[in-house]
Amino acid sequence: MRKAGRGRKIVPTANVQEFFRDSLGAAIARQNLEADDHTVHYVVSLLSLYTRAEAIYDDGPSGPTLPPLATLFAAASEARSERARYVALRRLGDLALFMAGFFPDSLARKPVDVDYYIRMGGGAYGALATSPAASTRQRAFADVFRELASKFSSFVEAIGEISDLSRRYTPRDILRLYERWLATGSPRARQRLDELGVQLSPANASRATH
Repeated sequence: MRKAGRGRKIVPTANVQEFFRDSLGAAIARQNLEADDHTVHYVVSLLSLYTRAEAIYDDGPSGPTLPPLATLFAAASEARSERARYVALRRLGDLALFMAGFFPDSLARKPVDVDYYIRMGGGAYGALATSPAASTRQRAFADVFRELASKFSSFVEAIGEISDLSRRYTPRDILRLYERWLATGSPRARQRLDELGVQLSPANASRATH
């Protein structure tokens, strides 16, 4: 996949799914995140799929476009069948998880932020977990969606660690990372700032935890 932001790219690897499985497993272990194997497999498959630009973007009149989450939510709300609703909600949850995990800084420059993506994505997965399943396959995913809904922000953090593996931080990126840590108190952002040599004062640390 091409760069989706300055200093960002997916690490080249012969086996994309193997790379994401190993990287996500390591991130989950570091965060002491308890996750069912089926949920981890779902996220690995999603990340592998979304290395292809055509899986992320929709075709629009002026070319490929990233669908707004509000548009997907409206499509789910106005769907005339359970299948159409399921497809729209799953697309919403998947896209929100991927974008919030891999590109949180690019979202900070938009009218909606990472928290919005977390709320929308978690809500979409939650709705999928409690919706009447139209098929045996959909019923099999109910527990996966339930876990993703309850641990959405934790999976965002884990995916963010994978993103950090291939990122080259500019001074502007470091500033955005610092602002994100102040706003959210993200342990991963704090760890990355430490690794980049950013000294955090006790006063700022107190602000980030309240």
